[in-house]
Amino acid sequence: MPEFRFSFVCYMSGCTCPAVLGSLNLATILQRPFHLLASLLLASLLLTACTTQPRKAEPVPAPSPAASLPDQIRSAVIRLNEDNAARVLVQGRSLPQGVAAFYQQRAYHPAWQDPARLDALLAALADLRFDGLDPTEYSLQELTQGRAILQDMTSVTEQAALDVLATRACLLAMLHLHLGKLTPGDLDPKWNFAEQSYALDAEAAAINAAVNQSAVADLFDRARPPQAAYQGLREGLRRLYAIADQGGWPQLPDGPSLKPGMRDARVPLLRQRMVAAGLLTEKGAGSELFDEILEDSVKQFQREQYLDVDGAVGKSTRAVLNVPVEVRIDQVRANLERGRWLLHEIKGDFVLVDIAGFSIHFYRNGQPVWSSRVQVGRPFRSTPIFKSRVTYFTFNPTWTIPPTIFKEDVLPKVRQDPEYLAKNQWQALDSAGKPLDPATIDWNRPGNILLRQAAGPANPLGQVAIRFPNPYAVYLHDTPSKSQFGKGMRAFSSGCIRVERPLELVELLFNDPQKWSREQIEAAIATGTTKDVGLVKPVPILLAYYTVAVGGDGRILFKHDIYDRDREVLAALDRR
Repeated sequence: MPEFRFSFVCYMSGCTCPAVLGSLNLATILQRPFHLLASLLLASLLLTACTTQPRKAEPVPAPSPAASLPDQIRSAVIRLNEDNAARVLVQGRSLPQGVAAFYQQRAYHPAWQDPARLDALLAALADLRFDGLDPTEYSLQELTQGRAILQDMTSVTEQAALDVLATRACLLAMLHLHLGKLTPGDLDPKWNFAEQSYALDAEAAAINAAVNQSAVADLFDRARPPQAAYQGLREGLRRLYAIADQGGWPQLPDGPSLKPGMRDARVPLLRQRMVAAGLLTEKGAGSELFDEILEDSVKQFQREQYLDVDGAVGKSTRAVLNVPVEVRIDQVRANLERGRWLLHEIKGDFVLVDIAGFSIHFYRNGQPVWSSRVQVGRPFRSTPIFKSRVTYFTFNPTWTIPPTIFKEDVLPKVRQDPEYLAKNQWQALDSAGKPLDPATIDWNRPGNILLRQAAGPANPLGQVAIRFPNPYAVYLHDTPSKSQFGKGMRAFSSGCIRVERPLELVELLFNDPQKWSREQIEAAIATGTTKDVGLVKPVPILLAYYTVAVGGDGRILFKHDIYDRDREVLAALDRR
């Protein structure tokens, strides 16, 4: 039988490849009818499939902005970490790394696209004004502009940029609130306080939790020093800004001293000034009589300002009253920054010397339990700011005159009066501590000699010296000059701190009533013997400089900037 071959081949429109259905000879077809039937059926099905119009592929939806925003944020964070200008350390911390840690924990999903959440951040940034900080340094203006168009913003790139900017502003504010904007060691080379621990990457989880809960204000509060004094300064600054917004407080014109019992046209202005200070009610505000109530308020003002308390408004009191509110605002701002440097140290047992406040305080378990007045260094021999630990006491101390005092104060007097040393019970010693005959010394070229004063009533260190290691030869001590504690301004010493009631402090520091009660301390002094006694457990001591304080009623009390240190802090704070 002849062989016939045939093929089913499909080149139908829309088919991308030929479908060869089979190639069979006629004998095979006749001998295998089942296979023929199956082949024909298969061919029919394939032809039907190929002749049917192909369905169009479902269109792939374009990625929505929300889906690509994390990628855009990731790119923005990478660019931030590659930007040399952005990598400048803030208080030794990398802000870009903190931003990266924040977004890594949230898989780069946005944090600030919710208007309410961004509003909470803007409010917290604006509130930095009452921390003495400038909100514009935290991108407040740019973020406010972004907030205005947030719901109309369609560019994913712009959304990512706004989100990263908001996060950076949030973290920068937290760093400044916890550590301070400035590095204190840059302003004072004597600064030796331990650096505070604060790592943004370690805080990233807590920051994310607070942001997710729209609790940015709480987040900032936790970054601030926890002490009530800091919050008191913030509230005081808020009140001062309110006074400034109303035009400030009145200025007293020059003229004769205002005294109790007088009638004067300036008295109503004085009353208004006392009202602004929180020391007087507005009752009788228009009276020109300087009555007893007004006198009491003036005396309280004088006490708080470390002025001589006489109740009269003379030149010095009037000058302090007329300090503009803007100057007081700056003073509080400088001290809020100091608070951020030091208030985290306020814990446990420690001694705090308030240099500008002429006072000393002892804290037990972080709470003040004792205070006294002190005398500190004169402006040209200022008491340094530093931290140490009280390690021992010297009962009935001798006094070796420091080189500066010897050269500048004592030597000129010895040259004028050969009996000066004998009158003050000072002994001349060589560098090895061997006594010298003053008559044999050429006082024009005395060389390397020491002057030492024996213990006793005339010794300027009094009955006890409280010692703590430092390179400045500074310590706390008693003094025979008791009358000077009654003065308002008590900057009399050559750098050391004279304490009004030192034996009370010694007893507190010993904290050992069995071995070192007050009676036992006085008995040791009564022997007249010079004796060093160590502390079993040294106690930290902080020599600090604050030119404001918070009174028990919450009012801000201003001190004299005796060493003119506020100006430098303010200049650095105002530097962008």
